[in-house]
Amino acid sequence: MKLSRLYSNKADLFEAVDFRAGMNVVMAEIRLAENRRKDTHNLGKSTLGRLIDFALLMNRDPKFFLFKHLDIFKEFIFYLEVELEDTLFLTIRRGVDEATRISFKKHQTGHQDFSTLPSPEWDHSDVPFERAIDLLDSLLDWRVLKPWSYRNGLGYLLRTQDDYQDVFQLRKFAGKHAYWKPFLAHILGFDAELISEHYDKEKQLSEKQEKAETIKKELGGSIEDISKIEGLLLLKQKEAEKKQELLDAFDFRMQDKAHTKYLVDGIDDRIASLNGERYSLTQSKKKIMASLEDDGILFNPDEAQRLFAEAGVLFQGQIKKDFQQLIAFNRAITDERRIYLQEERAEVESELKRVNAELNTLGKKRSETLAFLSGTDVFNKYKQVSDEMVTLRADITSLERQRGFLHRLQELRTTIRTLSEELSHLQTRIEANVEEQNSDQKSLFSTIRLFFSEIVEEVIDRKALLSVSPNKDGHLDYTAEILDEAGNATSANQGHTYRKLLCIAFDLAVLRAHIDDRFPRFVYHDGVFESLDDRKKENLLSVIRHYADLGLQPMITLIDSDLPIRPENELPVFDREEIVVFLHDENAQGRLFKIKSW
Repeated sequence: MKLSRLYSNKADLFEAVDFRAGMNVVMAEIRLAENRRKDTHNLGKSTLGRLIDFALLMNRDPKFFLFKHLDIFKEFIFYLEVELEDTLFLTIRRGVDEATRISFKKHQTGHQDFSTLPSPEWDHSDVPFERAIDLLDSLLDWRVLKPWSYRNGLGYLLRTQDDYQDVFQLRKFAGKHAYWKPFLAHILGFDAELISEHYDKEKQLSEKQEKAETIKKELGGSIEDISKIEGLLLLKQKEAEKKQELLDAFDFRMQDKAHTKYLVDGIDDRIASLNGERYSLTQSKKKIMASLEDDGILFNPDEAQRLFAEAGVLFQGQIKKDFQQLIAFNRAITDERRIYLQEERAEVESELKRVNAELNTLGKKRSETLAFLSGTDVFNKYKQVSDEMVTLRADITSLERQRGFLHRLQELRTTIRTLSEELSHLQTRIEANVEEQNSDQKSLFSTIRLFFSEIVEEVIDRKALLSVSPNKDGHLDYTAEILDEAGNATSANQGHTYRKLLCIAFDLAVLRAHIDDRFPRFVYHDGVFESLDDRKKENLLSVIRHYADLGLQPMITLIDSDLPIRPENELPVFDREEIVVFLHDENAQGRLFKIKSW
């Protein structure tokens, strides 16, 4: 397919552009001195490519100039005429105000003007947008792109200034590797189905892993062992069955028996033990209190002296002194003993307090149990067992919920393992396919990489390497590098000028490799000669003309200052017929749209 004509319903404001079969040049001439140093001139050389994209049914974007300035362009209707493979022509009609209603007409001869053709005479009139894309895809019949739409390849055919940042990943593909990498693999001759399937499996795996993490969060810190859950659930269910049978029979004998056993074996035994412990503690406390009270020293040396004097016995000097020292010694021992006794009393009282509290609790439980056994109101018993059933059922519901989560988690883990294995197998097949295409010198990829290197070498006298290889995740990495004299990759491709050259070389190489297929024949490169020196411009122009002679339709835009400088006696760079659009900055008539700049 080639472009034939672009026109509108307002010929006085937008002149028709008649494209040539070979090379097409959009030339902008800067005549005003104050504009020579500007980076942008708003004449329309880049706008032409955007209009072609609009006519080929790009999605409506509020930032697109036609919609951003709707007050200026709402009444415009554009017509794009294209030449199909079977020498027939197709005209696409799309208006700005009703951009989602598209019309189509096939015809035998080119360069027609259907701007006044009534709607009934179009083959397909006012087709809804999504249906129109499918219909145009069928009419263009770029069958080599299948199963992808013709829209996927247009980014490489309509390179704007923003699309020279990367050879492979266009601006509109930012962050969407799964969208463009399989398509690019397809047009380069690799098995794109494997690439697409790998991305699909990877997406499925990621979704399953996220669900598994969500379930683990739902479980929180609860048991993750399904065996324990099943065991607990079984016990709870059996207990619930017994209580339900009891309730259904309205017979509480078994319940009475259980309470009696609990009372005798549990509460009474414990009460008896605690009573014994309390008795022992009470006796200990009594002895301690007695010891604390009985701490006096009855012997008084002064009284002893008086008695001895009455009896005529001497009680002075060393004897009295020794008795006083003995009393002091005993008093010191007694004080220390009191400290230990007080500490022991505090411990005993604490234990008594604990024992009494537990006895009070057990006494209450004993009273409740005895009340249950001696109660004559059977409905009170029924209510108590029913309350126990409610608690049991809540426990069972919680366990069943956990069991459901765990079963789902196990299923997800099984699926995750399966998907991981499938991804591994796919990665192995991708690696084998890439190796096969790289090693086969007659493969489509080998053909493209040879054309690619030839173009770069003809322009800058350096070879270039186009390579495709799978990374550790199984995704394809595409690289385009300029080589030095020794055949090693250099950083030259990182500069904007050479990166643009690599983009142009890639687009042309792909078109040439598919020249015998049902594939587009045109390519639009904006600002093609910017930043190149004169010799390289001449070389690139020679390459573009050569590719035009092969049957392709290269379209290039430039401003006059980017033309290679030639001696005055040499012919102009372009023939008159090669320039399909001539623009200048003197007035509005020199712009693509003959209106004031917006």
